[in-house]
Amino acid sequence: MTSTHCSPAGPTAHPTGTTCTIVPPYILEALATSDEPALATHAREALRHDEQLRASRRTPTARPTGRRAPRRDDVAGAHGTGPHRTIFDAKGTQTTPGTQVRAEGGAPTGDIAVNEAYDGLGATWELWSTAYSRDSLDGKGMPLLASVHYGRNYDNAFWDGSQMVFGDGDGVIFERFTKSLDVIGHELAHGVTEHTAGLLYQGQSGALNESVSDVFGVLVKQKALGQSAAEADWLVGPDLLNPSVKGRALRDMRNPGTAYDDPRLGKDPQPADMAHYVDTQDDNGGVHINSGIPNRAFVLAAEAIGGNAWEGAGAIWYAVLSGDGIKADCDFATFAGLTVAAAGTTHGDGSSQQDAVRSAWEQVGVLTAGAQTPVGTGGTGGSGSSAGTGGTTPSRPAPHGGTTPSPDAQVLLRRTGGFAGQVRERRMALGELPERDARDWTHLLAAPTLQRIAASTERSHPDAFVYSVVCDEVGCDITIQEPHLPEAIHSLFERTLADPQD
Repeated sequence: MTSTHCSPAGPTAHPTGTTCTIVPPYILEALATSDEPALATHAREALRHDEQLRASRRTPTARPTGRRAPRRDDVAGAHGTGPHRTIFDAKGTQTTPGTQVRAEGGAPTGDIAVNEAYDGLGATWELWSTAYSRDSLDGKGMPLLASVHYGRNYDNAFWDGSQMVFGDGDGVIFERFTKSLDVIGHELAHGVTEHTAGLLYQGQSGALNESVSDVFGVLVKQKALGQSAAEADWLVGPDLLNPSVKGRALRDMRNPGTAYDDPRLGKDPQPADMAHYVDTQDDNGGVHINSGIPNRAFVLAAEAIGGNAWEGAGAIWYAVLSGDGIKADCDFATFAGLTVAAAGTTHGDGSSQQDAVRSAWEQVGVLTAGAQTPVGTGGTGGSGSSAGTGGTTPSRPAPHGGTTPSPDAQVLLRRTGGFAGQVRERRMALGELPERDARDWTHLLAAPTLQRIAASTERSHPDAFVYSVVCDEVGCDITIQEPHLPEAIHSLFERTLADPQD
């Protein structure tokens, strides 16, 4: 696989939002190469929409951009405690929020997606409120908004920094995205992270960002079902996969790397320990891949502590997430040390709970048995060893002098990232492209446009797709997150990645 240089994406002078999707890009990218035309088309459309949505995002956390996050005062009658839910119907468009179809306290409708979204938002609010005394995502009663029926056969669900958005799935690989309660909980947990630790969405801090969402997503489900840690299945998105898929879920927190093995999706790429850490520039440094390591650590800790995971390990993880010790660029070892310290603070140094947490991190190779636990050392999002993909790695703007590429110029276009983490790429000579695309590529590579976009977008965004363009003839090696691409360039990239026979 070709190495690329991951460009941080998106600075602004004030907090802005991030789009966080549930399906990793590596899954959608695998589906986009399917020999089933409808399936490939739906996957490419999902990738394109996800990338467009992120174009307005300018930070690595999920703080709202464009329109601000809703406040309690925005919703008529939204006073006092309790969730303040509003469900909208996008009616197959890609415009949000859409038409309001159910408000807080309203009766169920005849639309199952509307009712699932409403109930899922309520279950999520219930976990944060009763388990952690947190009043909604921001701790200040933030209204919970959701749009259903987004796009046509849209293969994703996402948190855009102000609300949830659900697609209906393609019906071949993915079912409707309101169907899986832990998915709803996962995406809304990104909203909690944005208002607490603000974990940078790159490398190890980004993998922690994803893992935190998986953790609290499954805890929403476990609490709603009344399941103990021992009774839980620890699967993320088990209800999303169509029965035709050879797999159990999108991710298996107890056994990372075993969730699916399907001819269309590929094999689950998550590692279970640091010995198998994936050092990659793809997917913002493997945020959806390496999250398997802290995921497994949480399960090991939760099962060792016993009882309800939201009361045991979950409370320890929340204390770290919302505490003062965590920094936005926190790496695995620092996070592990913070959880060990939090377990000691809550249950006492040398307690069985603290031993369980320490042992869990040792079993996945983040901590070494007998070594001093690192606490409060900050972090760079990486470990500095083979796991050192954290932090933000700037792309290398080409020393562009306006050179016009020849028709024989070789170009590598690569797309990574996204919730499912699927990789899609194409290597081609400009001369083999359709005349219009060849002309557009020639103009694009001869101008400093890509370099300027990369230079102006300094931070990464959760679950965003990432495009890399390499053309040695003109000295171009650029990586840009999809949210920052103008529509014309994005369309060119998508046409180029599409199967030439489509």
